[in-house]
Amino acid sequence: MTSTAPTATTWGLSGLRVLVTGGATGIGGGISRALAAAGARVAAHYGRGTEAARTLETETGGAIITRAADLTSPGGPAAAVAWAIESLGGLDAVVNNAGGMVDRVPFEAIDDAFLDTVFDLNARQAVKITQAALPALTESKRASVLFVSSISARTGGSPGSSMYSASKAFLSTLTRSLARELAPRGIRVNALSPGTIDTAFHQRHSTPQKLDGTRAGLPLGRLGTPEDCAGPAIALLSPVLAGYVTGQVVEVNGGQLMA
Repeated sequence: MTSTAPTATTWGLSGLRVLVTGGATGIGGGISRALAAAGARVAAHYGRGTEAARTLETETGGAIITRAADLTSPGGPAAAVAWAIESLGGLDAVVNNAGGMVDRVPFEAIDDAFLDTVFDLNARQAVKITQAALPALTESKRASVLFVSSISARTGGSPGSSMYSASKAFLSTLTRSLARELAPRGIRVNALSPGTIDTAFHQRHSTPQKLDGTRAGLPLGRLGTPEDCAGPAIALLSPVLAGYVTGQVVEVNGGQLMA
């Protein structure tokens, strides 16, 4: 019997034109690499990590192009989308991965400036990127949007991360709302919700003792890697593997929610 299971060449990702924000390092870098390996063409935005961006371009032979930009600046998101569309000749998918915790701040110490900074970084720019991309996505026959949320959106996170967790919950809810609103245009909208992934994010915001405690409680017995997130992202972006999947927030956490 001939197998009809999809393979790397039939996932519908060949030539897919994708903008990945925060796409040079960490989870975003893993997604960018996986997309390029599957035949997609990737425009990877980055805020910092110039050396990593150059490495991506070199190692993928031009399948990934990169550009630095501040997505929280006025006009920054629209400029990033315009660059991706011009460079790729259109746009089929957007991966809204850029974001960060900024700092761990006790709730009573949060001021307006910190609140604005966290929500601009995690929520506002993702909204603006997606809005700017809508005309191009509407023209695509393989259109999708992928938000990168966090397990903190469900658990509330650890002390000092209330605004980060809330901003990620915003993305999870936005995913479900936009999936319904954009379905008539043929645009699928999903989210990836990583657990504790061993990246520079946790090197900045988590102590070794905290990470050891998390690792010890995970059913799979290890922290995640960017590559662990890249596989589910590829599946959600594929019009073949996930052509009937929209409005979903997919948890990638080694069983952390069961622990």
